[in-house]
Amino acid sequence: MQKKIVAGAIGNDVHVAGVLGFLRVAESLGYETVFLGPAVPVEEFIEAIEKHQPEIVGVSYRLTPEVAPRLVEELHNLLKERKLLGRRFVFGGTAPVCRAVEPSGLFERAFTGLEPMEDVASYLSGRLNDAGERRFAETQIERMQQKQPYPMLRHHFGLPSLQETIDGVKKIAESEVLDVISIAPDQNAQESFFRPEEMKPELDGAGGVPVRTADDLRAIYKASRCGNFPLLRIYSGTRDLVKWAELARDTINNAWGAIPLCWYSTLDGRSTRPVTEAVAENQAAMKWYAEHGIPVEVNEAHHWSLRDAHDALAVAMAYLAAYNAKAMGVRYYIAQYMFNTPPTTYGAMDLAKMLAKAELIESLHDENFISMRQVRAGLLSLSPDMEMAKGQLAASAVLALGLKPHIIHVVGYTEGDHAATADEVIESCKIVRGVLKNCLFGMPDAVKDERVTARKDELVEEAKQIVESIKSLGDGSGDPLTSPEIISSAMKIGILDAPQLAGNPEIAGRIKTACINGAIYAIHPEDKTPLAESDRLRMCLPGS
Repeated sequence: MQKKIVAGAIGNDVHVAGVLGFLRVAESLGYETVFLGPAVPVEEFIEAIEKHQPEIVGVSYRLTPEVAPRLVEELHNLLKERKLLGRRFVFGGTAPVCRAVEPSGLFERAFTGLEPMEDVASYLSGRLNDAGERRFAETQIERMQQKQPYPMLRHHFGLPSLQETIDGVKKIAESEVLDVISIAPDQNAQESFFRPEEMKPELDGAGGVPVRTADDLRAIYKASRCGNFPLLRIYSGTRDLVKWAELARDTINNAWGAIPLCWYSTLDGRSTRPVTEAVAENQAAMKWYAEHGIPVEVNEAHHWSLRDAHDALAVAMAYLAAYNAKAMGVRYYIAQYMFNTPPTTYGAMDLAKMLAKAELIESLHDENFISMRQVRAGLLSLSPDMEMAKGQLAASAVLALGLKPHIIHVVGYTEGDHAATADEVIESCKIVRGVLKNCLFGMPDAVKDERVTARKDELVEEAKQIVESIKSLGDGSGDPLTSPEIISSAMKIGILDAPQLAGNPEIAGRIKTACINGAIYAIHPEDKTPLAESDRLRMCLPGS
């Protein structure tokens, strides 16, 4: 049987937005709710409690602090008289009103509206310790469950100074706006942490924090042990990925591993690994995380979209990334959905592309493999005009909620100009938290838009054609979708291709794409019209 909550605004108070927000969260957690409305007389409150026999009673009053205690005293006396006190009572009001009613002893919790929005969910779910304080989970899966019905928030952070990064991490943790801080080491560390003799001192701090020792990471982790005790995670490195995985686990209790499938190689120049070597090493890292029970995110599909790949290919690569993670034994998979990439993409087409990715990834689900949806704004989509970028960040978050994400990877609104400071990380997270406050519940469902569903279905079919084309390169001796050599061959003959990679010896470099009505298509090089995926693939395959 469902637990029941009765709630309303008492006395002459007509403000009920807070009450309705409280009840929406309760409903999402499985409660049966009864809304009594605004300005409910004390006697009617009592009658409603007698009638519905709720486990929890929510009382709201946001007006004069001097009046509230008299109303609460009247309510308390009648509850005693009619033997209705054997339940939980919670209060909502302004901070002064909450302080005024505290001496009554009636309420086990008072909410002012200034608390983190997930505090209501923690209260209703009983996710508190014996002293009534919040408990902060120390693993990604537990934290995600603890946050429901709200998504977790994640943000990158890493400044060119180690000490400034340590201080910033502490400040972010104390702000309690973020669940996961992703530490961004500089490129020297990512490529050469375990080969310090190769580092170029003139590049120290380029792209992130100059982490040079395990103790540097321990100091960052120690700084995060305050506030809401956020989880920490870190980039995978661009080589020596298993060593990086071991280091991250042992120093910062790495929340999850994020690795590419084909990238951080000669494809993008972030390491000197050929594609075959990169794929094999990346797979080995996935397997290491799987063996140690750590979730895995494979950053793959959006790297293709960042280089103007057509949408069908991005969808196929999202599937291939998840497929490889599952093949390596990963149980908990974090699927990243980067919106606004390329920035010319229209919202409906963007949502369709992400839904197509989700459909194919989630077709892999079974008792040994499950994915979680992580959404984010595009790397290149934010304006260098800071005020405009704030609006873009909020708009992207609203659209991404259509995917019902478990995690929102907040991208600092400053991304178009500079890496975010601690204050800018906090501000960016507050922008997204504002979106969640207004839009998480009760919004129109853009997923049902006919344009979205039609494009999604089209992309699923085209992505399947790409996957089948890769399979056709196999010789029957193993799984072609996990073969580094076959994945590399698919690039060389053009099954996997993107315009910005032209001239790279790892790839065919023949494809042309264009944004047409907000979607990215492969096009005929001569007349610039959309090229059917079956025709494009036929031109790539041997013997065609």
